[in-house]
Amino acid sequence: MLTPSPILDQNHTQWRNLIDKGSNSLSINLTEIQLDILVSYVEQLVKWNKAYNLTAIRDPLDMIKLHVLDSLAIIESLSSLDGQRFIDIGTGAGLPGMILAIIWPNKTIHLLDTNGKKTRFLTQFKHLHQLHNIEVFNQRCETYIPDKAYDVVLSRAFASITDMLEGCQHLVTNEGVFVAMKGTYPQQELDAMPANYSLLNCEALQVPGVKAERHLLTIKKQLA
Repeated sequence: MLTPSPILDQNHTQWRNLIDKGSNSLSINLTEIQLDILVSYVEQLVKWNKAYNLTAIRDPLDMIKLHVLDSLAIIESLSSLDGQRFIDIGTGAGLPGMILAIIWPNKTIHLLDTNGKKTRFLTQFKHLHQLHNIEVFNQRCETYIPDKAYDVVLSRAFASITDMLEGCQHLVTNEGVFVAMKGTYPQQELDAMPANYSLLNCEALQVPGVKAERHLLTIKKQLA
């Protein structure tokens, strides 16, 4: 029987502790299983990244802070929307959609990206941990036609707000919202936003271990 590498085991303990500490500071109580899956996510991302360049972030500790904790930082705000069906547009390596799906096993989380290597990684990870609330789609948002519209259309670093709204307007329910994760406050993007959309909320977020600015914008289409 193979024994785990002491170095790898030490890394996993460090990763686990960092995720656990960061989630606690965000008032998120992870189960042991969720914590294990998040550590596995980092492990698989590091492994796949060596061959497929899924993310420009190479250091596992930076991945935890800039990817995992960055995604966990929006949980509280999204919880207040009371949505059940989410789609993460331009999800890349599954951020934040994969992280949300791990935290919310009873919500439907769909992940969409045009990059086949990234969607293969997501599909493999879904099957690895039997995450039945996830569906992965290798398509453009403009041409993807869902069987049922979504309560929340979510994006992280996906083009401009206008591109998101115009490309994904057919994906959201009449009562649904668009949620955009941004760095600095995107005043120019908001100024260019189509007139039939309105900004419902903008929240400045604090990500544990990250000094850079983070903002979460919630936008809704005004019905005629």
